[in-house]
Amino acid sequence: MGENLKANESQTITTPSSQAYPSWYSPKTGIYHSKHTSMNLPTEPFADVVSYIFSQKHEGENALVDSSTGVSIPYSQLYPSVKAVASGLHHMGVKQGDVVLILLPNSIIFPIIFLGVLSLGATIAPMNPVSNPLEIKKQTKDCKVKLAFTTPEKVEQLKSAGLQFPTIPVQENIIPGSIFHTIITSDPNFAPKPIINQEHAAAIMFSSGTTGACKGVVLTHKNFIAMVALFIRFEASQYKELSPSKNVYLAVLPMFHIFGLAQFVTGLLSLGTTIIVMKKFDPEEMIRAIEKFRVTHFPVVPPLMNALTKKARTLPNSSEILKSLKQVSSGAAPLTTKAIQEFVQALPHVDFIQGYGMTETTAVATRGFNTNELKNYTSVGLLAPNSEAKVVDWVSGESMPPGGVGELWLRSPGVMKCYLKNPEETINNVDKDGWLHTGDIVYFDQDGYLYVIDRLKEVIKYKGFQISPADLESVLMSHPEVVDAAVTAITDEEAGEIPVAFVVRKKGSKLSETSLMDFVATKVSPYKKVRKVCFTNVVPRSAAGKIIRRELKNILPSRL
Repeated sequence: MGENLKANESQTITTPSSQAYPSWYSPKTGIYHSKHTSMNLPTEPFADVVSYIFSQKHEGENALVDSSTGVSIPYSQLYPSVKAVASGLHHMGVKQGDVVLILLPNSIIFPIIFLGVLSLGATIAPMNPVSNPLEIKKQTKDCKVKLAFTTPEKVEQLKSAGLQFPTIPVQENIIPGSIFHTIITSDPNFAPKPIINQEHAAAIMFSSGTTGACKGVVLTHKNFIAMVALFIRFEASQYKELSPSKNVYLAVLPMFHIFGLAQFVTGLLSLGTTIIVMKKFDPEEMIRAIEKFRVTHFPVVPPLMNALTKKARTLPNSSEILKSLKQVSSGAAPLTTKAIQEFVQALPHVDFIQGYGMTETTAVATRGFNTNELKNYTSVGLLAPNSEAKVVDWVSGESMPPGGVGELWLRSPGVMKCYLKNPEETINNVDKDGWLHTGDIVYFDQDGYLYVIDRLKEVIKYKGFQISPADLESVLMSHPEVVDAAVTAITDEEAGEIPVAFVVRKKGSKLSETSLMDFVATKVSPYKKVRKVCFTNVVPRSAAGKIIRRELKNILPSRL
């Protein structure tokens, strides 16, 4: 295995001579083209992602299965259920252009609500269900939400926060007579058939973006169609020996996140794949689900992969229990070479790949692909079809050839329309030629494989979730005994990265690390909590007042 594991930490990066440039790279323009053949996407202006998904032919039987109860939704009932939701919402007054908020954990109902809203021509805003009311209020301020789907216990929280839109409680067991029961059992024949332009907004996804505070990423039907075709359907076509309708995927990734949304809520449903849905992650339940439902594919973030590796190494007869697994794909956050090596050693029969994508690219960017000749585990893969890239030196602005290191710029049909009501940030991140400046430091090797080696952007990746340092700094500065604050990430084996706060206290203050962390915890979602605090005399800043984050780690105490 060792000779095939291309570890980015140990690779020697060299700039090739002009004679060595491969055909998929243009030294004249600095553009990397996909090595894959371009795919045909709908060119007519009026096309929507729901129609695109359900126009695809397949032989799938069960679409969505609850891992704990075994309750399933067959493909024969999936589209009628989607149309029933559209019909029910239409009768409630929801119309094309309205925004519907979804604050739900994973469930077999989630995709039906999502697709039902989109088929109505409305826009959906998925959000982490553990978000607190203040975060929800802040993030939805510019959305003009018409109504929200959420858990029963969340309804009162939203009302107490002064959020004015109506809320629909969604129960695990749909109660006859409830408003949700009325919606989901509506007559699908009365679903409206709006004319939807590909450029119409399909979803507003909340992301920290390449820098700064959380922003609403506006994704269109065109973006989602590209994602289904270039990310999901193309990957399935790479493995011709496997029938997509016979594959079984385990859905642990949150469906409100672009990774889970791309896989389980939209893309895989176009293939006839069976999706086993876990409401929340539990290591024991994960193993039971893989064995019971003969799971073949498991998309993960690093903490999930580490948990699977641990189970595979400690379970008696793990090779028998996990024998159905064919592929594990990791994304959303970086992996260490050690974690990859341990996984491959523990599960040698499983094809392991990584991928790269962003909310701003509708998950479209790169995807790993292993062959008998090359097992390229540490790369995030090859550019997706219909995609282009540049690697740009962030100081000189020069385009770098294969082997050269710089910031990754991407251009593809998946690149977002804009940041919601934030033209300045949109212009800062997507230039006039359509290039998204990702903020990630990368290089391509001579075979066209991409390696992510660092980040220019400030966003922290905690267990695959994005945390904006600016958001945490704002909360810290609201404490009466805090004079100045900065937040950065440090590496953590389990979580990938954790946020660490550097804080200047008021003179004479006895504020403790624990009390400050508790203060922040009351104002943010659980995954956003500050995990460590370092009190300091000064926060390093530039002449313009910008925090110099690279210097923060120089003042970290050894105990951290």
